Amino acid sequence: MGVAAAIAAGDVSRTEVLEAALARIDAVEPELHAVAVDDRSAARHRDRGTHTAAGCFAGVPSVIKNNTAVAGIPTLHGSRAVPATPATHDEPFTTQFRATGATIVAASTLPAFGLTASTEFVDREPTRNPWDTDRSAGASSGGSAALVAAGAVPLAQGNDGGGSIRIPAAACGLVGLKPTRGRLAAAPQSRSMPIDLVCEGVLTRTVRDTARFLAEVERFAPARSLPRIGRVEAPSSRRLRIAVFTDPITGPLDADTRLGLSQTVSVLESLGHRLDPVDVPVGTEFVDQFTLYWGLMGFGIDHLGARLFGAGFDRTRLDPFTRELSRLFARNFYRLPTALRGLRRANARFLGLFADHDVILSPTLAHTPPPLGHLSPAGDFDTVFERLVRFLAFTPINNTSGAPGISLPLAWSATGVPIGMHFSARPGDERTLLEVAYELEEAVGVTLVCDARCTDTKGPVRDESHTGP
Repeated sequence: MGVAAAIAAGDVSRTEVLEAALARIDAVEPELHAVAVDDRSAARHRDRGTHTAAGCFAGVPSVIKNNTAVAGIPTLHGSRAVPATPATHDEPFTTQFRATGATIVAASTLPAFGLTASTEFVDREPTRNPWDTDRSAGASSGGSAALVAAGAVPLAQGNDGGGSIRIPAAACGLVGLKPTRGRLAAAPQSRSMPIDLVCEGVLTRTVRDTARFLAEVERFAPARSLPRIGRVEAPSSRRLRIAVFTDPITGPLDADTRLGLSQTVSVLESLGHRLDPVDVPVGTEFVDQFTLYWGLMGFGIDHLGARLFGAGFDRTRLDPFTRELSRLFARNFYRLPTALRGLRRANARFLGLFADHDVILSPTLAHTPPPLGHLSPAGDFDTVFERLVRFLAFTPINNTSGAPGISLPLAWSATGVPIGMHFSARPGDERTLLEVAYELEEAVGVTLVCDARCTDTKGPVRDESHTGP
């Protein structure tokens, strides 16, 4: 909120802020490869014209993930198979996003169709992590995360169908909240799925900015079927009962992540919260069921691409990972009804934990961000998929159940890369997540990549001041 406040006070102009952000993007983009489509000409036009918005982020530069329709920008979905036709109109969430006053300056990268957890490609450079440019920035909102972490823009849009906001937030040391299903406008295609996995949201450098974004959208477009979040500006005095997942069903945590979880538990206990170790309430059958649903998405892209993405869709240009997902589903399609029933039973068991607990804590990921290539879409499908399943140990259940989840940058590896801790709450209770996030932010502190000079050296430039939009 600092940039927005400076603009409102007249300390800087919107034009100065816009040009500074564009200069920062230009400084980091040659190494990070986080921009899919540059929209600076339109951003400058809006800045000069009468189309400037009010809102709490008025004049704050931002980026939109390139699977979200923005009028005038081709929505490429990270794939050469999709025609480069500019969108004719904003989709509903883009309208909500613009209502906050943020200025869209570019569309950010994602892996093909957002189907994997590292923003890597078969035909171009990967998006790199600002903390260590040999590592993945996560996905699928990897470009948005990299640009925010590098200090190029203060906040960026993402969406999350299995962890795609929270995964890159953890990898890049950011705050990433997946709201309750139905809190924000849904992507058009997601509403047609048997289980609506995808939620829109933002990646930010501070809890304050995430909380303020949600409050501003709620002021403009409240979710009438859910409790209001309201303005959350500080921790609560209420002490929580917190369930802790320590052992994922997909394989062990790495040593750095296990230590980070232990440290987070100790901090929460020192703050007076009650923590109870509990078993993950689903077994490996959840992995199999979610995998089949994952395959359904690849199959839909493969066989319905022209209907979904336009007449120019060229399925011969699909990446190997998407094609193999499609084949996986084709071999097992008859199991889908059973898988859907199983996912719904798993959701009930997960949500049942909130009968006795306010919040569930786990690591966001099972291990630190992997080296680029570890999750490459060009790699052997079975090997890469096994690695993905282990990496994404905790996040998908929030998507199938609709519960909100937030990743917070609360720990660091021995080599200095961030480790995210993940908190879940019952559907509709983002307020509790934000309150505990404020408390932990104050207790632990936040380390930020302070500006675009981060890529001049192997390690990040750090800033302990809690700056933000």
